[in-house]
Amino acid sequence: MFDLSALGIANGSLLMFGMLLALLITGLPLAFVTILVALFFALGWFGPNAVPIVTTRIYSFITQYVFVAVPMFVLMASILDRSGIARDLFDAMRLVAGRLRGGVGVQTLLVAVVLAAMSGIIGGEIVLLGLLALPQMLRLGYDRRLAIGIICAGGALGTMIPPSIVLIIFGLSANVSIGDLFTASFVPGVMLATLYACYVLLIGYLQPHKAPVPVDDGEGDIPWSRKLALLKGLILPLMVVVFVLGSIYGGIASVTEASAIGVVGVVLSTVLRGEFNMKMLSDAAMQTLRTCGMIVWIGVGATALIGVYNLMGGIDFIKQMLLGVSDIPIVVLLVMMLILAILGMFLDWVGIALLTIPIFAPIVVELGYDPIWFGVLFAMNMQISFLSPPFGPAAFYLKSVAPPSISLGTIFVSLLPFIGLQIIALALVIIFPEIALWSM
Repeated sequence: MFDLSALGIANGSLLMFGMLLALLITGLPLAFVTILVALFFALGWFGPNAVPIVTTRIYSFITQYVFVAVPMFVLMASILDRSGIARDLFDAMRLVAGRLRGGVGVQTLLVAVVLAAMSGIIGGEIVLLGLLALPQMLRLGYDRRLAIGIICAGGALGTMIPPSIVLIIFGLSANVSIGDLFTASFVPGVMLATLYACYVLLIGYLQPHKAPVPVDDGEGDIPWSRKLALLKGLILPLMVVVFVLGSIYGGIASVTEASAIGVVGVVLSTVLRGEFNMKMLSDAAMQTLRTCGMIVWIGVGATALIGVYNLMGGIDFIKQMLLGVSDIPIVVLLVMMLILAILGMFLDWVGIALLTIPIFAPIVVELGYDPIWFGVLFAMNMQISFLSPPFGPAAFYLKSVAPPSISLGTIFVSLLPFIGLQIIALALVIIFPEIALWSM
């Protein structure tokens, strides 16, 4: 039997990283790669006796009560995908945007914020906005790149606006309050949406041909009867948001209980709209199973790998390496941000969270920083990763519903200004932690 422990932790870390990279290049899913590497090192470093320890760690992760919130919020998003709620919400936002130059872009961002506050699932939001808003902006003569950026950046707000699944996974990995994470991320999320809106309005002012005023469709001012009809599209979504977030912030319900409230609210909304049927529920449930199955399997693999690496002494090794970078805490923090940004270009956010947060969170605390604040920084970093080439998921989500004339390369180029805005927002929260910790 080979003995990997003879390599030492430094060489062992290099071998582990090399194996991960080599297996990922073959196209194997991240979940299977992490499980294979975890088993290889558990057996090779400690022998068969280490396997029960690893399985115990996995069991303790997937049986956490708050984990139930994940499938609940995914189910909410799946039902929203199949209802007309988002369409009516988009139409209702005409009352806010009016005939403002760049107004349809701002309208799209407002819809993105409400959808994010209803479910926090990013892929579904981008697809919905791509189907609803992209054709309308292109028809009105919006610059194609601006329209693409608005939809992808707005859809990615689900990483920040509660109830964000990114924050739930971070809270589970770092053992911090998910309710506090939701509270801390709300203002930075709204700030980022505001930056997007200001950018769209500025483009409309400086380059009017890129964000034109909606042409007069013959209706002139919207009559009151039409305004009341449009307002109906706002009532149900806003009620769901108020009940879900209000119950959490008001201390009435835990995150898990609030997720169940949200599912009931969305289902009742579809019933009241006459859209509910068993096929909708069945399709939504199947999509939920697929999404959550992916999250659970990645969680199992990443938890096993980090558990083995911790037993090897790897976490202490990484900690010493990072703390040895500089005596200045902010420099160490920026190095962690850089590592997350690089990983975000190639890996799914679930894997990044489960692989890095158990290592980074204790270091952040030792540096004297608030882990809740770091959680907000992590979510903002993952939002950048959703747009970052070469594997930014937002681009692929939009490409699936975009006209054939819009290439993947065009989408990635269109996202660059919005990535710049995300970096500015991240820098602001790093420089002014009070933006996130205003309630602490």
